[in-house]
Amino acid sequence: MHIRNRLRAFVLALALPLAAAAAAQDFAYDWDPRSGDAWIDGHLGDINDYGHRHRDPFIDELVRYRDAPRDLVTGLLAERGWAPGDVYYACSLAQIVGRPCRRVVEEWERSHGEGWEALAQRLGVAPGSPEFQRLKRGFVPSYQRWGRPLVLDEELRKAFPEHGKVSAGDVGEEPGSGAEASDEPRAAKPGGDDAS
Repeated sequence: MHIRNRLRAFVLALALPLAAAAAAQDFAYDWDPRSGDAWIDGHLGDINDYGHRHRDPFIDELVRYRDAPRDLVTGLLAERGWAPGDVYYACSLAQIVGRPCRRVVEEWERSHGEGWEALAQRLGVAPGSPEFQRLKRGFVPSYQRWGRPLVLDEELRKAFPEHGKVSAGDVGEEPGSGAEASDEPRAAKPGGDDAS
């Protein structure tokens, strides 16, 4: 009897974290991004974890740097059960093609079973195209602002040869200090246009 109780306790100890992880990642759509790029697919999974654990900075990133409406991003995550990786990719793709994030979201909801690659191609962003490379490069400044480690693939190492290297001038720089190579917000400057 004593061994049986220990075995039950052991099984329960293993099952609880797995059940909690499954519940934390229970999304409206089956998670299978199929972007056409294994590096992107893996990092969208990481973005799921980040967006789940750090919801406010994740939302702020999409609002400020992807021109996404805060109510849309919040609603997709909190009310509609979207994976953070899908929200990030929808808003990033929308920015690349010059459409509102809401329009890409609507298209994804109609055709999510086809994967992101099929949707991106319909929008004119095929894997390997200049637009796709811009989309992929956009991950780097997001990860820099989040302070998350990021291992670049060969293509991205060419685009960001200084990524991961620390020089004396980099010590103490804050995200938004001008150190980012691209993807700056298009927000109005404080103080407005008033010249007086």
